[in-house]
Amino acid sequence: MILETLFGMSLVLNVSLDTPAPVVDSAAWLMMSVRQKDAALLPLVQRATECILRKASVDPRYKAEMRVAEINDLIVDSIAACRRPVRAMIDAHDRMYGYGSGEAFLLGPYLDVLPAAVVRQVKVKMPAR
Repeated sequence: MILETLFGMSLVLNVSLDTPAPVVDSAAWLMMSVRQKDAALLPLVQRATECILRKASVDPRYKAEMRVAEINDLIVDSIAACRRPVRAMIDAHDRMYGYGSGEAFLLGPYLDVLPAAVVRQVKVKMPAR
């Protein structure tokens, strides 16, 4: 089930986010600790997540009790609609950790926690339907 989502996400990324990331080897990024890099990346992660949350919460398919596959479908559609903040997050990750790391972050750790975060935040922020 998550394999299909990852495959779908890779298609979405290839189609809607198909802009090459600029290669920037800034000495400042290289001198930062992992903690500092994560702190610098956090606002971009929050912006991307908030955009995805907004899109998912207003989607007419959203309901309080959803299966994981249904939530993943909402997320995939929301990511396509949130391509600018998602691209900014990927590009910043690439600059800090190396080219290709941003997409790996998106499809790995970020996607691993995103469904639970969307469900938790939508239930908290949205009134009962």
